[in-house]
Amino acid sequence: MPAYKLLLADPKGRVIEHPWLLASLRSDEAVLPPRERPIPLPDGGKLAHLPGRLPVGFDPTTKQPVLVERFELDGKRFVPHAVGATLPPGFTRTYLPGEVAREGGPVLPQWAYTAAAWGDAGPVVWALHTDRRKHWTPARFSTPEVKRLVAEHLARLPGNRVVSQLKTCALVYRCFTSQNIFYSRDEGALPASVMCNAACVGCISDQPEGGPPASHERMADGPSANELADVASWHLEHAPGRTMVSFGQGCEGEPLTRWRFIAEAIGLIRARTSKGSININTNGSLTKGLDALFDAGLDAVRVSLNSAVKELYEAYYQPRQYGWEDVEASIALARRRGAYVALNLLLFPGVTDRQGEADALVRLIKKYRVDQVQTRPLAIDPLQYIAVARGRGAGGAPIGISNLVRRFKAEAPWVTVGNFARGLGERRRRK
Repeated sequence: MPAYKLLLADPKGRVIEHPWLLASLRSDEAVLPPRERPIPLPDGGKLAHLPGRLPVGFDPTTKQPVLVERFELDGKRFVPHAVGATLPPGFTRTYLPGEVAREGGPVLPQWAYTAAAWGDAGPVVWALHTDRRKHWTPARFSTPEVKRLVAEHLARLPGNRVVSQLKTCALVYRCFTSQNIFYSRDEGALPASVMCNAACVGCISDQPEGGPPASHERMADGPSANELADVASWHLEHAPGRTMVSFGQGCEGEPLTRWRFIAEAIGLIRARTSKGSININTNGSLTKGLDALFDAGLDAVRVSLNSAVKELYEAYYQPRQYGWEDVEASIALARRRGAYVALNLLLFPGVTDRQGEADALVRLIKKYRVDQVQTRPLAIDPLQYIAVARGRGAGGAPIGISNLVRRFKAEAPWVTVGNFARGLGERRRRK
């Protein structure tokens, strides 16, 4: 295997190649030498320094790990930061950056940090290209005309709280699904709820005191059914391609907590147009509410989970007045109602791919003939999730994220493994 050099950053965040140490990878608690072959850093990916984390390299001669506590460059000595990478849509990380926390270091911002190194031709990352659809290519988003398109939607629907929230998501957070509403194409976001019945450790829109800054800010008030329907029906009527609207976004709480409003909105949407797909991204907590949405015309559901094992699922989601049993009941309901069923699987190297966890996920997929597994790297400080998962869930040695993905495809050959939702014309016919 070629030599993949350790990357580190100076106090200003400038990334530096270590002259002789090799990169390290993290899988749960273990820090490992390079394994498997990395890929070049994809277009749209970025190297990122990890403040308060010391890099760990491997000595190519002794094959032993080396903690880099000091580094000298141009005659100046400093305490280095570890370096990882963030990936564009369509890629799934296989390893975490090799690092150790400095005493008193901060909780890292909520990104899905990926192991990175310096190869012969530039930066490389340990990741899989899991979805090659071009409609999520970063170059198609945040284009010069997006501000004008936002202004046109605001003028078309003045005072609409959904559009006002999507403006922030599109221009400030650069959320692709939000921007699609303004581009009038593909899958468009429909934030619907300010409330949530879970307290996910890695929630990107609500963090407790002492946690990392939340990546997104929720809307102040839940929109009406008419506001949701006005945005959705326009999108479904005018958007070409994989036309879809999706309730349940990162900038909101759990949409099923407002299932009555959403059911009314779906009824209004379908009274205006029969085009496209209506999807919900949900924790699957309120099976009764989900059933009402199917009655109204919902045709697709994506259930978010980090594990198919009750103990680890509930340790991360910290559910309020529901449990894993309710999530599984909702998946079962969606299958009975003939919906397109996807899992939003929050992957974490060394935990999700434990042998026992992999077994449980495969059983779930096969039991309910799940249509799609969307591999979604969990955006969290790795050490936070390691603490959550320590001693919880199904055990066994990690089989590797690459092998986990292969196992899904081998044992459930009907399942689509990818990162993006499938429109009506892309969905495999269930046998």
